[in-house]
Amino acid sequence: MSNSTLTYDKIGVISSTLRMIHCIITPFIFLAKVCSISCCSDAPIWWQIIDYLFLGISFVAVYYSTKDKSLDWLKIFFWITWFFLFITIVNHTLEIIYLNPNLIYIPAFLIITLHLYNMHFHKCQNKNCCPE
Repeated sequence: MSNSTLTYDKIGVISSTLRMIHCIITPFIFLAKVCSISCCSDAPIWWQIIDYLFLGISFVAVYYSTKDKSLDWLKIFFWITWFFLFITIVNHTLEIIYLNPNLIYIPAFLIITLHLYNMHFHKCQNKNCCPE
């Protein structure tokens, strides 16, 4: 594994952690905001764009973190988790079906965990050093 992969894992951890903080503080920001009935039904568009910014950063981090991995299960789990994050964010924006708003924390937490696992336990230098 190259040092650049570890860097992308760090970017993934930071991005996912910031994403979780963004999700956690959102209700408090809008509860504290005093506004009229016409303006407080939804978050401002710039606030929702932050979700997609973090999603894009997360995609790049997952892509490069899984690019040269020898553990197939890790690659698969990274991408399943990222796709789950994508679905929850898109559904939250478009309200396609009702999902508990807290469900969005599960894939964010899993991506953080996978990046941390990858940084600390998967330090192979080539595809033959780690058992499947």
